[in-house]
Amino acid sequence: MTRPPQHLTSIEAIERAALKVFAQRGFEATRIEEIAEAAGISRRTFFRYFASKNDIPFGNFAALLADLEQWFSEQGDDRPVFDVFVEAIMRFNSIHAEGPAMHRQRMRLILQTPALRAHSALRMGEYYSVFGRYAARRMDADPEDFGPRLVAHICAGTMDAAYEEWLRDETADLGETVNAAFVLVAQLPDLEVAPRVSKRGRSRAARRG
Repeated sequence: MTRPPQHLTSIEAIERAALKVFAQRGFEATRIEEIAEAAGISRRTFFRYFASKNDIPFGNFAALLADLEQWFSEQGDDRPVFDVFVEAIMRFNSIHAEGPAMHRQRMRLILQTPALRAHSALRMGEYYSVFGRYAARRMDADPEDFGPRLVAHICAGTMDAAYEEWLRDETADLGETVNAAFVLVAQLPDLEVAPRVSKRGRSRAARRG
């Protein structure tokens, strides 16, 4: 007797199927039943993998964060912090085997869908806390101290700008964009601030002289 084909189910497989449905129907219009059908599973099985539709674009987030935290713990203290951050970010972003096109779709969905932006704020808070804990180790400080928390916020703001630039320019490489963003942040203290010039072409300093 021939056995019916079995579906190889995983968080990644459901995520891939869901992203295809989102691209066709839009996130808000897509129902859980449609995602389950596209993935070849039941609605009940879907909820064994995801608590809600909002969780899908983040994949196996808890496991990925645990892996990232473990990777940070293995890094020595002899590397520039931002170099470690760039490598960590690219490791985290390279887990999707579908390639940059699918990853762009995922990030556009997260950043441009109101329901997901609110959900993303919580997830990204957890994500950048991992960076803050690494910074705390390097600073010999408590993760809740101002310094490590400031580093986490700087990292978050830098990545927001990098993602925005990457999504704006279809030809941009994510790794190069992320690296350029952190290089610029590191250079900010050394940038000269040009004097403000009035409409008449003279700076305030010159007028005071």
